[in-house]
Formats: sequence, C-alpha cells, structure tokens
Amino acid sequence: MKRARPHELRLIGGQFRRLRLPVADAPGLRPTPDRVRETLFNWLGQDLTGWRCLDAFAGSGALGFEAASRGAAEVSMLERDPALARSLRASQARLQAQAVRIETADALAWMAACAPARFELVLLDPPFDAGVLDAALAAAAPLVAEGGFVYAESAAPLAQWPPALSPWRESRAGRVHFRLLRRHG
Repeated sequence: MKRARPHELRLIGGQFRRLRLPVADAPGLRPTPDRVRETLFNWLGQDLTGWRCLDAFAGSGALGFEAASRGAAEVSMLERDPALARSLRASQARLQAQAVRIETADALAWMAACAPARFELVLLDPPFDAGVLDAALAAAAPLVAEGGFVYAESAAPLAQWPPALSPWRESRAGRVHFRLLRRHG
C-alpha cells in the first residue's frame, strides 16, 4: 500500500476510493489518519446512501469527503479559515462531489442556528488545542436525528458528553482518541 505524501490525503472507500487530495499547510491542521477513517466507516457500515452529514470542523475535508464518497446525499462542510475553505472547494470541484456544500463559517455559531434533527451524522474533529470539543458536542447533540451519530476526535479520551447521546464505539490510534456516540429519544 502506497502512503499519502505529507501534504495530501488518500480517500479510502466508496466512489472516490484511492483518490488523493491536497492538504493545505496550515498551523494545527491535522487530517484524520487513514486507519481512524477506516475504523469509523466500518462502524457506520460503509454505505451512507441517503444520509445527511455535517463535517463541522472540516479542515482538510478528510471526513466529509469520505462521507460523500460513501453515498451521503448531503455533506455540509464548515471551515472558518477562508484559505482552507478555498482548498476544500477546489477538492470538491476536482471530485465533482455534488452532494458536498462548503461554507466559510464558525462551526459553533452555525450549529447554534441550525434546525434540530437535521443530520444522521455529525463529525467533530476540532483542532486539539482549541478547547471547543465540549461546546461542539453540546451544539451537535440536538442536530442529530434520533438513532443518528456524533463522531468526536480528541487528544485525550472523551470523558463526558450530552445526556441525549450514548457511547456507541470508541478506539484509539496513536495520539488520536475517537468515539462514536448515538442519539437516543
């Protein structure tokens, strides 16, 4: 297996499998590793046909483009850095990913204004040093439809989450801790 170069990522499944996308050189940008993405989408069942997904801290776009590659009907990607948002739009155009919508926006503010129960999957991978994961989990919980999922990635094990969410799966790969939470009634 050929490894992605330092400033690119390889999509690992679905329609865009094996395609490589550039990753901007930006402070704190840390694309979700292949092994973590593979585990996450194994947990979710590979086929996201018809799902509505939110990649709230899109960064490199690794998680959102993987969701689109696996058939998601809609993938909203939020990125507050205009240069990173431009890079995401270039990748979207290259892939001709019609299901992907990219917005230059603050994720916490955007989620606070979003309609409830809007998504089957919310992906949260904020910069580890930003200290916003707890606030992001609280903002994401009402956005997930019953039975839907919130994915959270962090530098330390996730110790708390909103009461509307229950732990579903968790793992660790190197310094990355990741957990899938499920929305219940």
